[in-house]
Amino acid sequence: MVDPVRLFILAGEPSGDRIGADLVRRLRISRPVTLLGVGGEGLVGEGLKSLFPMSDLSVMGLQDVLKRAPLLLWRIRQTVRAILAAEPDLVVLIDSQVFCQTVAEQLRKRGYAGRILLYVAPSVWAWKPERAPLLKPLYDEVLAVLPFEPAVMKRLDGPPATYVGHPALEHTLLRATQPGRGPLLLLPGSRRGELRRHLPLMEEMTLALKRHPRITDFVLPTPRHEEEFVLDAVRAWDVPVFVTSASARKWQAFREAVAAVAVTGTVTLELALSGVPMVTTYVADRAQWSRASKARLRFASLPNILVGDELVPELLGPQRRSGEVLAALEALLADEAALARQREGFARIRAGMEKGAPEAPRTDPAERVLAHLPAVPGGKAVPSQPAAAASAGSSPQGAGEPD
Repeated sequence: MVDPVRLFILAGEPSGDRIGADLVRRLRISRPVTLLGVGGEGLVGEGLKSLFPMSDLSVMGLQDVLKRAPLLLWRIRQTVRAILAAEPDLVVLIDSQVFCQTVAEQLRKRGYAGRILLYVAPSVWAWKPERAPLLKPLYDEVLAVLPFEPAVMKRLDGPPATYVGHPALEHTLLRATQPGRGPLLLLPGSRRGELRRHLPLMEEMTLALKRHPRITDFVLPTPRHEEEFVLDAVRAWDVPVFVTSASARKWQAFREAVAAVAVTGTVTLELALSGVPMVTTYVADRAQWSRASKARLRFASLPNILVGDELVPELLGPQRRSGEVLAALEALLADEAALARQREGFARIRAGMEKGAPEAPRTDPAERVLAHLPAVPGGKAVPSQPAAAASAGSSPQGAGEPD
């Protein structure tokens, strides 16, 4: 009987929770796993009893962080104490870069010598590349979800990094055709601060587009823990909107949607991998916009970053740019060539992500996690080769939401 892997796993937001649940399912193909840590619906479904609600960590922007600073500091201390007490076989921290880095720093300061992996690389290729070497003593390996990141991490002298793909590759399918008519997807973000800033823009889209000939209705997928907040907001709108936290209904809407208006986050990658045309936007708080302006980032949405060109419109700023978002969406829906250009770009993105880069081919994340464990007693040895850290390469021009 093989002893289970005692895994401490932490996800601070819905996209990380999905990544974590996918990892656990993959690990269980080879080894039994017991879970400790923090997560949401996905990880709880895999058997995790979360130390505290994942929503405590779902913040974006300086103002949101400052409001929750005492709670976040307490959660950091609680997480560190739990790891030290449990002495797990392995710690996997998923995205939520500032929180996870602080946890890793506190663990190392207290002499923790166990293996710590970071799943989702910080955007050092976009913001403060000098951060990369500082991560080297903290993480034994970084599991990157974008193909170019291992090369960038090596060039910047960061921790070993391996490209492991993105779980969205598994639960999305590139559509064969573009619907002539269908729902418009409204994707205002997954954090409370993002929702407050973007829901007014989404309401303006519904009012302006309620009689558009290509739009049949409006669908707004949202995390379960924010569903009541979103429902309360849209009840006051003049145009009906279908709000859902059900995963199956979300992916059905992705298959049927004529287009989407989305914030520049992970969801833009999910849309691209599904072949859904989009206009992207982001209403930043003052500190976010100041930081992004100083960085002089060329792109913010993942589809544009991955192709190195403005494949999808980006309308960002410290205020809502509703008129420009509306104009961009109407122009997109009226232009078959523009729709085809986006779809062709999305097909290239999917093909590249499925294969990986020549110097960083796609690797199963469970394989990399298991490589950090000792050999299974009486059984087959777990691979122990070093991470597939890539050769030096040029970083892409652009950046996502700064980590």
